[in-house]
Amino acid sequence: MKVLVTGADGFIGSHLTEALVRAGHQVRAFVLYNSFNSRGWLDHCAREVAGEFEVFAGDLRDPHAARAATHGCEAVLHLAALIGIPYSYHSPDSYVEVNIKGTLNVLQAARELGVKRLVHTSTSEVYGTARFVPITEEHPLQGQSPYAASKIGADQLAMSFCTSFGTPVTILRPFNTYGPRQSARAVIPTIITQIATGARRVKLGSLHPTRDFNYVADTVAGFLAVLGTDRGIGEVINLGSNFEISIGGLARCIAEIMGAEIEIIADPGRLRPPNSEVERLWAATDKARELLAWQPRYGGIEGFRRGLAQTIEWYRDPANLGAYRCGEYSL
Repeated sequence: MKVLVTGADGFIGSHLTEALVRAGHQVRAFVLYNSFNSRGWLDHCAREVAGEFEVFAGDLRDPHAARAATHGCEAVLHLAALIGIPYSYHSPDSYVEVNIKGTLNVLQAARELGVKRLVHTSTSEVYGTARFVPITEEHPLQGQSPYAASKIGADQLAMSFCTSFGTPVTILRPFNTYGPRQSARAVIPTIITQIATGARRVKLGSLHPTRDFNYVADTVAGFLAVLGTDRGIGEVINLGSNFEISIGGLARCIAEIMGAEIEIIADPGRLRPPNSEVERLWAATDKARELLAWQPRYGGIEGFRRGLAQTIEWYRDPANLGAYRCGEYSL
C-alpha cells in the first residue's frame, strides 16, 4: 500500500514509519512544518530506512495540507496529536484545534479522496479511572482532562464518518506506550533519565495510580495488523499488555534493572488536579486477538521487564541521553 502516517516525526510515528518501510509499503511521512527543517525522530531513524520514505511537511490544522498529503494514498494512519496532559490544563484550546479540528481535516480528506483504510489513534485516557477491569472497549468514556476530552471528541468524529459516510475507519486505542524515543514528559523516561544522570532522589507525581504499559513494538504491530484485514473497520480496538503496575512499583522496577537504590520524592508540582487523575488503567485485549490476530509480545511482568531493559539500554546511550533535558520538569 501507499500509506500516509500523520505524526510520523513523533515517538510512535517514527517507529511505525520504519516498520512500514521494512514491510514493503510506500510511506508518506507527514511531519509538522517548522523553520528548522526538523523531521523530529525521523532525523534519527535506522540507516536502512533513511531516504526510503517521502516526507510531507505541513500542519493538519490546515485542511488543504491534509488533503494534499492524503492525495494518492490508499491508507491513512492518523497519529498526529497533542498528547501532554499537564499542558492541556494550560492550553486546552490548542488541543481542540489539533486533536479535534486536525482529525476532522484528515477525515474529510479521506472521505473525499476515497481512502481504503483510515486508522485513527485513540488513547486509554478516554476511559478515565476504570469502573471495571480489565477495561473492554464498551467501558464508559470519561474526559478527566482537557486532553482526554479532546480525544473523545476526535474518536466520536472518526466513528461518525464511518457511520454517516461509510469511511473505512478503525479506532486503535493503545494503552500507555513506552520505549526508545519517548518524550521525557512521560513517566518511564522521566524515571530512567533521572537515574541515568546520577539522581538517587527521583521526583515523581502521584505514586499509587496503575497503568497498563505497552511496548512500542507491540503498538506498531497493532497498526500493521489493521492494514492486513477488513475486520477492524467500524471497530474500536484496545492494544495493551494485560498487566498493570503502580507508578511507585514502576519506579522500583526500573531502579532494580538499572542497579540503583533510589528514594522516591512526591513532587507537588507534578500532581494532576485531584479529580483529574486517572487512578487505574488495565486493558482487555480479547478483541484485538479475535479481529486482528494480535497479542502483545511484551505482555505480563516478564514481557514488561524485557521492554524496560531495551528501553533503558537506549536511554543509557550518551548520544540518546544527550537529547534530553534530564532532571527538568516542563509541561
